[in-house]
Amino acid sequence: MDVCLSYSYHMDDEIAKFIRRVNPPRVVIDNEVCKNVTVIKVDSANKHGILLEVVQVLTDLNLTIKKAYISSDGGWFMDVFNVTDQDGNKVTDEIVLGYIRKSLGPDDSSCYSPRSTIGVKQSVDFTVIELTGTDRPGLLSELCAVLTDLQCNVVNAEIWTHRAKAAAVLQVTDEETCSAVTDPERLSQIRKLLGYVLTGGSRSRRSCEPKTTVSSSLDETYADRKLHQLMFADRDYDEWENNVGDDEDKSGRVVPDVDVSNLHDLDYSVVMIRCKDRPKLLFDTVFTLTDMKYGVSHASIDAQGPEAYQEYYIRHTDGSPVKSEAERQRVIKCLKAAIQRRVSEGLKLELCTSDRVGLLSDVTRIFRENSLTVTRAEVKTKGGKALNTFYVKDASGYKVDAKTIDAIREVIGQTILQVKGGNTEVKPSSQESQTGFLFGVFKSRSFVNFGLIRS
Repeated sequence: MDVCLSYSYHMDDEIAKFIRRVNPPRVVIDNEVCKNVTVIKVDSANKHGILLEVVQVLTDLNLTIKKAYISSDGGWFMDVFNVTDQDGNKVTDEIVLGYIRKSLGPDDSSCYSPRSTIGVKQSVDFTVIELTGTDRPGLLSELCAVLTDLQCNVVNAEIWTHRAKAAAVLQVTDEETCSAVTDPERLSQIRKLLGYVLTGGSRSRRSCEPKTTVSSSLDETYADRKLHQLMFADRDYDEWENNVGDDEDKSGRVVPDVDVSNLHDLDYSVVMIRCKDRPKLLFDTVFTLTDMKYGVSHASIDAQGPEAYQEYYIRHTDGSPVKSEAERQRVIKCLKAAIQRRVSEGLKLELCTSDRVGLLSDVTRIFRENSLTVTRAEVKTKGGKALNTFYVKDASGYKVDAKTIDAIREVIGQTILQVKGGNTEVKPSSQESQTGFLFGVFKSRSFVNFGLIRS
């Protein structure tokens, strides 16, 4: 049985490579046809997940997708993307353009294999720790303190919180060797102690046991996908209530407008999304549909203004549309959760300083001691420098007081910790950025009025 299964996988790869040689993908990048955007056209043989791989490449380059038209019904996949760089300008950097052509064109050796995830490289430089559990004030500080006591240095990390759930993907190294932790007994101890922190010190509280992996060096690409999967596995979407006309959830946050309906004569399900636009929104929705085993046959994306409109014509991988009301509600809940997980709530703080063991533990401890809770965090280390971004809120639910931030910056260092904006009483200076991405209020309407459903 194992031999036959292995042979089948091998044949799948060979068939994919053969199709790619016979019908090589074509990538056309045009900076002349539109005044303010770069137009990227991708034609290729179709297979499940190919749309996600294309969106992944554009997202990893921090490109903003203003408009997109997707058609992949049948054996051929045709996409048109209107994109800009982070500053809203056309993409003219030849290195970036060359990377797009190489990644999506015939020179790419990955063949878009579902088992060859973009951005995942085999290495033993880091120990990868995946965590899920119930969120609470000070949780990140406690986890970092345990890792520091275990002589582990957090070099890269991504932490999300959503609806009382927390998920994290961390890369840690041994303090002495600056490489992965490989001793089985020590790994077991890491799992045990981190699991104890996640349960809040009580064995009776439900929490997912942390997972530890040694063999993979995972970058932001993997972290994005894994965090969605960790949150999904912890059923954070179950908290959503789909009452028509509701603009806010139980916590007072504005919710995205999502609807799913069937076109029975065409055997499609139509997914309509309207929400505040933000970076990586398209990736989050496409990944969720793909991970739930839905294929996108046609799609239209419009994000030229502050709001984003997304229309997907989907079928399950078995060829069927959404079959029941329960399945319809599940798709709506999962898409709403996927959209909201990455929304940055709170005050944005950026830290830049020389990296050292215990740095993250010290910083998060100072946040905790000043009654701040971390809602999202990105931790990166490059060239011996720690480049960390934190979104923080007052643990009591009030807005962050400017005096609290001033006191924290006095301790950490005025030049080391910078305020970059957020929903707080802190008034940013002219050199500081605008408020982070927060959902605006809009009234629920019939999706026909959006002008996205074709007559």
